Amino acid sequence: MQAITSAVERLDALVWGVPMLVLLLGVGLYLTLGLKLRTLRDLPFAFWMLWRGRVPEGKGEITPFNALMTALAATIGTGNIAGVATAIFVGGPGAVFWMWMTALVGMATKFAEAVLAVRYREQDADGNYVGGPMYYIKNGLGPYWAWLGACFAVFAGFAGFGIGNMVQANSVADALEASFGVPFWATGVMLAALVGLVLVGGIQRIAAVAGALVPFMAISYVAAGLLVLALNIDAVPHAFGLIFAHAFTPTAATGGFAGAAVWAAIRFGVARGIFSNEAGLGSAPIAHAAAECKGPVSQGLVAMLGTFIDTIIVCSFTALVILTTGAWTSGQTGAELTSLAFETALPGVGSEITSIALAIFAFTTLVGWSYYCERAWQYLLGLKAITPFRIVWSLAPILGATVKLSFIWLLADVLNALMAIPNLIALALLSPVVFGAAREFFKTRGQSENNPY
Repeated sequence: MQAITSAVERLDALVWGVPMLVLLLGVGLYLTLGLKLRTLRDLPFAFWMLWRGRVPEGKGEITPFNALMTALAATIGTGNIAGVATAIFVGGPGAVFWMWMTALVGMATKFAEAVLAVRYREQDADGNYVGGPMYYIKNGLGPYWAWLGACFAVFAGFAGFGIGNMVQANSVADALEASFGVPFWATGVMLAALVGLVLVGGIQRIAAVAGALVPFMAISYVAAGLLVLALNIDAVPHAFGLIFAHAFTPTAATGGFAGAAVWAAIRFGVARGIFSNEAGLGSAPIAHAAAECKGPVSQGLVAMLGTFIDTIIVCSFTALVILTTGAWTSGQTGAELTSLAFETALPGVGSEITSIALAIFAFTTLVGWSYYCERAWQYLLGLKAITPFRIVWSLAPILGATVKLSFIWLLADVLNALMAIPNLIALALLSPVVFGAAREFFKTRGQSENNPY
């Protein structure tokens, strides 16, 4: 087993090495420039589209707003609490800057993913809209590329059981046991029951749960972060100074912090940013393909907000809480570091806030990823795979909550990277389709009822 673990560790270092980070950032930057910075210039317009997206405007199964909430349910998770803290622990405050840069170019990646997902989506035998990288590879690039779409579906189908299910259940179990003494097995059984109840209702119930929980949990977490920043208002300018200064210069060792080179800030800032917002992995477009939207570009504008909300807003509050409280020099890492930061500012309740947030974030990730995996297995095996998948997915949290998952986490991390490769190839090859659709849409600014985009 040790030999297998060592081999997977080497593979993990390879697939998340420099070539992958360059590929993710390179495709994002290429799409950003190809869209003439529209994803940045039209951010206010995108928020207006999100507000309008509460009402369905076309064919699909869920509103554009709930499609985004479903995608956010899967992305706002342990990465926003533990991932940000790990990036700072390993890469120093400068890692936050590179997380921001990843998000800014990742918005174009998410935009392109959603545009292609809606444009090339299909209806299955039950009349449901299905889409995502496997479909825009097959339908956009042609049948000779269908094998690449199948590869994506296999990677996604297995990766979800790790990073989207058992790892999340394990995080919830750890948090609830540490703060409230809840037994690990009890957490697993509770999650299995809750997830089963949600999955029975399909995408409509998943979207309804996400539409209710995601705004509540995100606003509550940001409110707690604002309270901490208000209590440490004098330290906020210094925190921003640390972020910008150490994005380009090494961070010296201080307190329990061992110091970090600039390369560490870049590498772990980019890697943790992508882990959090999933831009380029190809997961979010599976949810956006089900949206009742006016057209591909209108949903693309809504989709790109997922990266902005996840990283620029939620992750930033985690980072600023850690930096303004001084907890980043404590030597702690992961969720423990974030918990320490909140507890430092809010004694007696800070750690409970972190535990509750982590539990809710992880639960919604578990629910959101269930839809991604279900669609991946449906693509591979047909509709007959849905019921067995839902049973296995609902039971998996019991195992995840009660066993050590270091190897599962490692394997899922590798599969996440492998998901990105076929997706990024498709995005690059189909970029002219995205650019053309965006040009047509912005000619009329999305106002014309006859605009098919």
